[in-house]
Amino acid sequence: MASNKGKRLRAARELVQLGEKYPLDEALELIRKCATAKFDESVDLCVRLGVNPRQADQMIRGAVSLPHGTGKTVRVIVFAEGDAARAAKEAGADFVGSDDLVKKIQGEGWVEFDKAIAVRSLMAKVGRLGRVLGPRGLMPNPKTGTVVAPDQVAAVVKEVKGGRVDFRVERAGIIHVSIGKASMDTESIRENTLMLMSTLIRLKPSTAKGTYFRGVSMSTTMGPGVRLDTADVLRAAADYHL
Repeated sequence: MASNKGKRLRAARELVQLGEKYPLDEALELIRKCATAKFDESVDLCVRLGVNPRQADQMIRGAVSLPHGTGKTVRVIVFAEGDAARAAKEAGADFVGSDDLVKKIQGEGWVEFDKAIAVRSLMAKVGRLGRVLGPRGLMPNPKTGTVVAPDQVAAVVKEVKGGRVDFRVERAGIIHVSIGKASMDTESIRENTLMLMSTLIRLKPSTAKGTYFRGVSMSTTMGPGVRLDTADVLRAAADYHL
């Protein structure tokens, strides 16, 4: 079994020329050929930015609704009461609550969910969960649109369940986002890629100096990284309209 896995990995690596930067469409075809695992591999995009995350005005962070989703089932919890709670349930939230939900997470360490949304009025209670949710990237945050007004709950739940993803630049200036599954058609992955790239273009801080996009690469869960021709991707992203 291990030898077969090794053969698949070697075969995939041989498809990618070391040091080569591929136009987006060629890279997408390569990615599909490299996805040889027995499960449906995720497709990830890695973008290296010319920013200093230690500077508050260069901390690139946000959320983007991928037009074709991520291909993953997203488990969503919502901290809400009354009409907002009912709206969240109707919109498809997996768990909805207030004090009971806080108690379950705080007392039991329960974190069997992927995204958390909270109405603003409950953030004083949700704030107690910082030590549990913060390190896991699950804490509701206004900057990622997961702290909302009661009348916004349903729309946000639908967006998150439908493929909205959060992103945040790491210390090394890198943003890493899952943009789909290998089983998705090429055009869907392409449009998801361009949606993310066009969002990053809009978020370029005025204080960032030098080259903003320093490198873009794509890979599947078990496949090798494929370096993209940054100029080609940026041209396509600038022209992209959903």
